[in-house]
Amino acid sequence: MAKADINFEKELWDAANELRGAVSENNYKNYILPLVFLKHLSERFEIVQDEIKELLTSPTSTYYTLDQSEINYVLEDRDEYLSRNTFMIPQKASWQYLKDNAEQDDIKVIIDDAFEVIQELLIEHNPQLQNLLPRIFVKSELSPKQTGGIINLLSHPKFSEKENPESDILGRIYEYYIGRFAMAEGSGAGQFFTPGSIVRLLVDLLEPYKGRIFDPACGSGGMFVQSLKFINEHGGNKNDISIFGQEMTAQTLRLCLMNLLLRDLSFDIKLGNSLLDDKFPSLKADFIIANPPFNVSNWHPEDLPDGDPRLFGPKEEFTTDGNANYMWMQTFWSHLSDVGTAGIVMANGAMTSNNKGEKNVRQHMVENSMIDAIVRLPDKLFLTTGIPACIFILSKNRDGKDGKHRNRTNEILFLDASKMGTMASRKLRVFTDADIEKITSTYHSWRNKAKTETLVNATAEALEARAYQDIDGFCKSATLEEVRAQDYKLTPGIYVGTEAAEEDSEPFEEKMARLQAQLLEQFEKGNELQERIKMNFGRI
Repeated sequence: MAKADINFEKELWDAANELRGAVSENNYKNYILPLVFLKHLSERFEIVQDEIKELLTSPTSTYYTLDQSEINYVLEDRDEYLSRNTFMIPQKASWQYLKDNAEQDDIKVIIDDAFEVIQELLIEHNPQLQNLLPRIFVKSELSPKQTGGIINLLSHPKFSEKENPESDILGRIYEYYIGRFAMAEGSGAGQFFTPGSIVRLLVDLLEPYKGRIFDPACGSGGMFVQSLKFINEHGGNKNDISIFGQEMTAQTLRLCLMNLLLRDLSFDIKLGNSLLDDKFPSLKADFIIANPPFNVSNWHPEDLPDGDPRLFGPKEEFTTDGNANYMWMQTFWSHLSDVGTAGIVMANGAMTSNNKGEKNVRQHMVENSMIDAIVRLPDKLFLTTGIPACIFILSKNRDGKDGKHRNRTNEILFLDASKMGTMASRKLRVFTDADIEKITSTYHSWRNKAKTETLVNATAEALEARAYQDIDGFCKSATLEEVRAQDYKLTPGIYVGTEAAEEDSEPFEEKMARLQAQLLEQFEKGNELQERIKMNFGRI
């Protein structure tokens, strides 16, 4: 069955709604996603077991044998499964066993017992996989009927990897749930979810065919999964990439690890705060793809060691407690390989902020030719924040010595995509395929060396179509001198020829709500003050 034929959204949300009343919506993911993960491991084991059985009974196979004891030995050899990127799942931890017992009163105990068995297998394989499947069903408010209902709904044949080979069905279900739970959760979901069209734009801009990929704020691992999709779509090999990530929330780290295991990707993901406790101090990555939390204040730069190797200069001049945006930038730069590129989602305010600890970093980045491109994004791209955003592309291959790209050390490409995208709902805008193609092809034609062998016999029109050109209102290749003349402001509108709006302005509805709350608070304080004055008059 082709991917396009599998429409599962309604049934999946029905499964999640089995939890209604017993579990708050922002906790749905903690119950549903581990079950999807267990189902994947169980089905993967069955698929591999069937493959081994076929080898044992095929006369043309090196495994072929008629000796039943030898057949049993091979089928029970854990290494046979591990060598095929799967685990030998005991019967009492299998999805079939859960399905057979879905109507039992003790189904919650059965699930937790299955989690415990699989958790032991995971830790034995990789100590990083601790606490991936905690015992959560028994102590939950879910009834046995609700719990069995989820199992029955997820047991539908259309949700089966065995029934739908090559469809990445359970990976897609996991991805769907992460997106839906982010919508349900609202602002609290920002720490684990970046909407798909932004992730895709970032990955298509960077083109991570092979090398080390790093995300120091990796959330649920969406950047890594999209990188894998990019590789698959372009005929690459997932064994050509190595994945590294850091995440500061243990619960989100669990989502990420399961997400990557679902795709059989090898990885090294660690728990910790990347700003103050960098777990990969010596890592140099070829690609950094990240959406760090915006505008984090009170992040305690005073706790950084003096002479932190990531900093471009003295701590008191190159950091500010009011905002961590540019500490993220310095962290990303420190982790790039000699030819590495980073694509980072940032709050628009980072393009123009005048605070000393931020502007000093931005000026240093411009003067040292670290910034390759800036893309201004439209509003409503995020479910979880109204703060307008942009993309910073930083690169260490700007001198063109890698052979793939031209020398652009004295230029920065500015792209204004603020009018692009289509409203998928009243609150959410998405980029279409055409939008992503327009932005990425513009960046690539500006950055890449022309492939001379394809241009030798090209017509003048074809050559012109292939060459990068400034387009009023959309893109401009500005010199560093032009950026200096604008006092190091990086707002694309300044350069592409459109009027620059107030860059970090809040959406009207959010600003109005904030100002109303502020005004009511001031009225309250005013009333208190009036009462205090009256009391003082009474004492005179």
